[in-house]
Amino acid sequence: MKRDWPAYFTFWHKLGALSLSWFSFVVLFFLILPILIIVPLSFNVEPFFSFTEGMLRLDPAAYSLRWYREILANPNWILAIQNSFMIGIAATVIATVLGTLAAVGMTSRYMPFKNLIMAVMLAPMIVPLIIMAAGMFFFYTRYNIAGTYIGIIMAHAALGIPFVMISVMATLSGFDRALYHAGLSMGATPVRAFMDITVPLIRPGVISGALFAFVTSFDEVVIVIFLAGPGQRTIPRQMFAGLREQINPTILAVATLLIFVSVLFLISLELLRRRSERLRGITET
Repeated sequence: MKRDWPAYFTFWHKLGALSLSWFSFVVLFFLILPILIIVPLSFNVEPFFSFTEGMLRLDPAAYSLRWYREILANPNWILAIQNSFMIGIAATVIATVLGTLAAVGMTSRYMPFKNLIMAVMLAPMIVPLIIMAAGMFFFYTRYNIAGTYIGIIMAHAALGIPFVMISVMATLSGFDRALYHAGLSMGATPVRAFMDITVPLIRPGVISGALFAFVTSFDEVVIVIFLAGPGQRTIPRQMFAGLREQINPTILAVATLLIFVSVLFLISLELLRRRSERLRGITET
């Protein structure tokens, strides 16, 4: 396909643009290549972390679903999967509710000390996880909630709140507050106007923030190492333990499934972004 260059582009402009495009492609390929290598290795019939001769020759006998069946046959992996989804969903619900309310408050012109509150709310994104995990451990042990599901859910919710707040605040920046005040003028209560007018318009931002919060909880391992007991192992914690205790391609099979889930989340976020743009265009017109 022939590229249509602007009339003012000289030879050096074109060379620079093409060089930047190819450089970006090489960097992207360099970042994605390690992820792509994991997928075929997860189908290795042998318990190796490298390509066998049969795999290089694309011999069907060298590929197997053995390690995916191992996931379903291992009670530790089943427990880890159940814990990851249970903790992730519970933490996402809490983070979505609190993060949305925080975003609405931060976008209000009547909110005092906005900069200070914003700094405190964004602290989980800035402070190193190892420091947060250590602080949570000493705080939770004081109240006997370390090693419990409640403690892990609260910790993961704290990590997800900033993502929800930022996503919703970005959506609220294009929200016409006249619609909310119009609902109040028609006799609706503030809660009714918020639920019937504001929430539907900012729903893409809320869902995007919730997805980020879920992925953050699903992928978190440092806090789980500090706070989780033997019964609260999640998928990342089980993978970390597997690398230390017994290395086999089951970890690669789990990693492949996580890659697939991540791709689904990225597709969902892109669809939500497009829907948000369409809604913003409707409200502006």
